[in-house]
Amino acid sequence: MATEKHARWYFGGLAGVFAACVTHPLDLLKVVLQTHQGKLPAVQLVAEIVNKQGVLAFYNGISASVLRQITYSTARFGFYEVGTDYVNTNTFSGKIGLAGVSGMIGGFIGAPADLINVRMQNDVKLPPEKRRNYKNAIDGLIKAYRKAGFRNIFRGATLTSFRGGLMTIGQIAFYDQIKSYMLKNLHCRDSLGTHFTASLLAGITATTLTQPMDVLKTRTMSAKPGEFGGLRDVVQYTAKLGPRGFFKGYIPAFLRIGPITILTFLFLEQLRLNFGYEKIQKTLYRY
Repeated sequence: MATEKHARWYFGGLAGVFAACVTHPLDLLKVVLQTHQGKLPAVQLVAEIVNKQGVLAFYNGISASVLRQITYSTARFGFYEVGTDYVNTNTFSGKIGLAGVSGMIGGFIGAPADLINVRMQNDVKLPPEKRRNYKNAIDGLIKAYRKAGFRNIFRGATLTSFRGGLMTIGQIAFYDQIKSYMLKNLHCRDSLGTHFTASLLAGITATTLTQPMDVLKTRTMSAKPGEFGGLRDVVQYTAKLGPRGFFKGYIPAFLRIGPITILTFLFLEQLRLNFGYEKIQKTLYRY
């Protein structure tokens, strides 16, 4: 039996909050690009937002982004970490299976915060009379609930859940697999360089896996009530732009997912190494 330091179940949520605070402007830019029907260069969009609303507009919805990490990231990292006691994650398939389930659970739990996050960020591109003007994430949740009930705050939860599964596979499963390969086969040290490389590759994988789902999710959540009849309508609307429409905003998406993936795992690894706990590694698993 061997011991090694493990992350506590809530470390992923803490790391996600730290990372989100740094990368929030890129997330906002991604949302605005995805909901814009037509071609608009990112540089032109940035200039337009700064000229009209100022630099602080890029932190519009930061409270919702933090709430999203507290719910979504804490749940998916927590379920994954606890699940390693019951699922054999020494195999890549085990990592993928556990990450997928953990991500779907986290995506569903975090759906209300994700909804408000998208809406608050989308306000940046709207004229004043059409903005929802939520004061913060809690205010947004209350107003969304009062306007259309419980179902409204879970609008787009199906897409969010599936996206969460794909994102968690791309981030956690691939990160663990790449890091394990680097440590065992390339004889790398459990160091900052190894964590950075593994998280960068995981970020690229996660962006590619989730971009089509992310575009559909963003359009669904930012739409007005009754604008789309269902997921099929959103797909058909997006398809008007051709196959590239499903990967619209890929570069801004990677510029956001890449850094937040890197920062999340760098923060997480430091929390694990400095504040983690040792446990006896189990050799028997239920699955």
